[in-house]
Amino acid sequence: MRLDKFIAQQLSVSRAIAGREIRASRVTVDGDVVRDSAFKLLPAHEVEFDGNTLTQQLGPRYFMLNKPQGYVCSTDDPDHPTVLYFLDEPVAHKLHAAGRLDIDTTGLVLMTDDGQWSHRVTSPRHHCEKTYLVTLESPVADDTAAQFTHGVQLHNEKDLTKPAVLEVITPTEVRLTISEGRYHQVKRMFAAVGNRVVGLHRERIGDIALDADLEPGEYRPLTEAEIASIGMPPR
Repeated sequence: MRLDKFIAQQLSVSRAIAGREIRASRVTVDGDVVRDSAFKLLPAHEVEFDGNTLTQQLGPRYFMLNKPQGYVCSTDDPDHPTVLYFLDEPVAHKLHAAGRLDIDTTGLVLMTDDGQWSHRVTSPRHHCEKTYLVTLESPVADDTAAQFTHGVQLHNEKDLTKPAVLEVITPTEVRLTISEGRYHQVKRMFAAVGNRVVGLHRERIGDIALDADLEPGEYRPLTEAEIASIGMPPR
């Protein structure tokens, strides 16, 4: 990677500004000042800006985060804090959520900078299942599981939802597994059968289950097996 591109990414500035900082002798590589913006960085190089070490990113990154309420999954929001607040990682702003959750929904969020991988999580063609623990306002009706298996008609939607699996835990707590990701789908499915969701927590995406050891706001890297389970091996 060119030095000016690396500096631009690390400092979140334009390539032109990065080049100006390099020419101003503010960047060192392996302890030596480098003023050539086109300098070719190698993975083993140690880069500093004004004496502060800048870490080179080696390959795509994959994390699971236990999202608490009150945070949005976008990388930039003028009105609400984002999940990036929890990620103590170099160039964290390059990461994005592979499958977002609403601000009031908690649980598993996958964060990555691998666009192809996240597409496999979110694309309807890949039918990546998601499992949610749902708290309802009213006891679940006896025929709800059968309706969800058949598919329900959502407001302002042409097609029925794809078959979903409902497991009743208590009269007002259920586990729902869906294979598509329509807008506010879980809440709208229960609204379609005359109930209301008052609590929603995502437990699983595909074969990746939320780590029970992660407290709200905590995260960890995905294992190689978890990454590969989405259908693409680690690169």
